Amino acid sequence: MKPTLLVLAAGMGSRYGSLKQMDGIGPSGEAIIDYSIYDAIRAGFGKVVFVIRHAFEKEFREVFTPERFGGRIEVDFVFQELDYLPEGYSVPEGREKPWGTNHAVLMAKDVIKTPFAVINADDFYGKDSYQQIGDYLRSLEGKSGSYCMVGFQIQNTLSENGSVSRGECGADAEGFLTSMVERTAIERIDGRIQYTDENGKVCEMAPEAPVSMNMFGFTPDYFGYSEEYFKTFLSENMANLKSEFYIPTMVNKLIGEGTAKLKVLTTSSQWFGVTYKADRPAVVERLQGLIAAGEYPENLWK
Repeated sequence: MKPTLLVLAAGMGSRYGSLKQMDGIGPSGEAIIDYSIYDAIRAGFGKVVFVIRHAFEKEFREVFTPERFGGRIEVDFVFQELDYLPEGYSVPEGREKPWGTNHAVLMAKDVIKTPFAVINADDFYGKDSYQQIGDYLRSLEGKSGSYCMVGFQIQNTLSENGSVSRGECGADAEGFLTSMVERTAIERIDGRIQYTDENGKVCEMAPEAPVSMNMFGFTPDYFGYSEEYFKTFLSENMANLKSEFYIPTMVNKLIGEGTAKLKVLTTSSQWFGVTYKADRPAVVERLQGLIAAGEYPENLWK
């Protein structure tokens, strides 16, 4: 069994100001997505599914073709749109944003039949991360309610160009997730990592605190749970025009009620991403360093 990679690429990059999923940052014009797929292929993934929007479907499909990857991985596309809602629900007046990351995951329910990993299109997770999650997903074939995620040390996920939000993870002695709490306005100030809590208080985080970078692994039963709970979420949050159905929202519910267990996998990989436009030069430099070290070829798809 080869697991599937689900790439969340429907976000238009409002802070970045362009279709950052398409931005060529590698020496041969590769986007971050290219490196993700390259790492997934060598970790044994057999299919990639992109969640995109109809607004940029044509240009996206023209770039990320099966031929681009040399036929080494099957390619499919699904769409996340504001009005893709369960029967009986409609978009409230004034709503502009889509419904969040777990809504995006839900869009792939008809095309994914194997254990699968979920990633953000604009995040670089590194070779070891894909190996770890790929190996774990292969062990889940035929199982349900057994999930996983890759936890990164907070110190390895910060931007020098502004604050970030991260899900801080708690785990038990066996490495299974016990909690995931969203921390906002995280920055390194005077050598210390700090965030602002819901009461506006500034708190400190340990540099090695594990955080979620939206690299999760699920079995297909996750779609059914998500579909059912999305209706509850909509009923409770329809009046809030900015409410979003996040992956951690669903994960916390399933773990809290004992329906699922989620293993927190550790990795030696360094995460980096283009959260702000000013992050781009540092990302290009880091990639060049990995290429110089022999981690990646100069031209990924040659």
